[in-house]
Amino acid sequence: MSDPLTRPPERGASGRTPNPNAIVAVLALAGIVVSLMQTLVIPIVPELPGYLNASAADTAWAVTATLLAAAVATPVAGRLGDMFGKRRALLVSLGLLITGSVVCALSDSLVPMIVGRVLQGLAAAVVPLGISIMRDELPAERLAGSTALMSASLGVGGALGLPAAAFIADTFDWHLLFWTSAVAGALGLALVLAFVPESRVRTGGRFDLTGALGLSAALVAGLLAISKGGDWGWTSATTLGLGAAAVLLLVAWGWYELRAPQPLVDLRATARPQVLFTNLASVAFGFSMFAMSLVLPQLLQLPEATGYGLGRSMMTVGLVMAPQGLIMMAMAPLSAAITKAKGPKITLMAGAVIVAAGYSLNIVLMSEVWHLVLVSCVIGAGVGFAYGAMPALIMGAVPASQTGAANSLNTLMRSIGTSTASAIAGVILAQMTMDFGGQALPSESGFKTVMAIGAGAALLALAIAAFIPGRKAAAAEPAGAGPERAAVPAARA
Repeated sequence: MSDPLTRPPERGASGRTPNPNAIVAVLALAGIVVSLMQTLVIPIVPELPGYLNASAADTAWAVTATLLAAAVATPVAGRLGDMFGKRRALLVSLGLLITGSVVCALSDSLVPMIVGRVLQGLAAAVVPLGISIMRDELPAERLAGSTALMSASLGVGGALGLPAAAFIADTFDWHLLFWTSAVAGALGLALVLAFVPESRVRTGGRFDLTGALGLSAALVAGLLAISKGGDWGWTSATTLGLGAAAVLLLVAWGWYELRAPQPLVDLRATARPQVLFTNLASVAFGFSMFAMSLVLPQLLQLPEATGYGLGRSMMTVGLVMAPQGLIMMAMAPLSAAITKAKGPKITLMAGAVIVAAGYSLNIVLMSEVWHLVLVSCVIGAGVGFAYGAMPALIMGAVPASQTGAANSLNTLMRSIGTSTASAIAGVILAQMTMDFGGQALPSESGFKTVMAIGAGAALLALAIAAFIPGRKAAAAEPAGAGPERAAVPAARA
């Protein structure tokens, strides 16, 4: 097998010899930068009302606005990348991240903070765009491992960002958090300009503005109902109205997309079993992964006098969660090896089993700090397997010219799962409480219930993944990679 660094120019989709090592390193760094942005505000959320001179309900929009912006931007940026260049869309995303970070760093009131957080959220498509660039530019034999590493960058940035953000918030002025994000974004942008080539694999055509507006409206309505339903009341007119509007908008959007000559999302391609069941499994995995992020920090920070809380600081929370991100990155080559030997379907199913085992372990091991470190590492290993397999399954079933849109839709499915997990876990922990000095705190049984649901979501992902076509069935579908290049190994039984 020849060295990929010495392959002739025609082996790269850009028409020139790319440096695979530099491309992978730079794109993974960009993914880490974006995931750092998502965790920056967590240590200062309780302090935001004082910092911004606003109510806690209003400052919560600093988190919600980012979620909504990311949901809207991800499918739109993916489609624009397929049409006009994935590197170009990646650079625009990083530019929005830098701009939003600077706006937040200069803000001392609510409105500019929310505006900045929206701009930061619009950069969420960096990871799916990066995976799509890898498909266009890397030798086929390096693709599985590189995309697994890129997927893991989300967990790495989130896990490492929490202790770093807690340290900065405790030691320096809180504005430094956002200046740090701006500098990291600028570094990522400069490295992309220097080392990542633009791909020639494009769809061209006209942008489906109507489809983009319709999907954006449906996502905003649905995610608002999910994320704010606990505050507004799940049976309130606002929550129910937004939920109904989301359903109606999605139906109307789907009807339009099926008839549009150049749709934002090719629904016929997403209906292929390999894509459909991978996306459904992604929703379940997103739910399962985020349940841990909600439970472990609270267990660590609740007072020891409760009998199950560990009474630790936010810094300790970050240090406990940090190894999870490193484990996810360490799993990338192993995930790629299993994908190469057995197919990405088997890798995805193995990840589901590991995650379910991690949550089951957490139900019986939750009384010591090392228990939670172990649990987070086990779950992180399972997530690393699964997140590495998902892009391989998606790219094995769609043409290279649709990679950006397809990967972005898969990322969106994970985000919907995490948003749903936040809502359901919030309801459970709000209902299953104990009295602690006149204060209602989540009970131990409430946490165990959320863990059990997390394990159930992972097993649901396992069951869904079983319906992904095996090797022969996948080969019988319309060619996914097309003539542009071979993509990834087809899923094997």
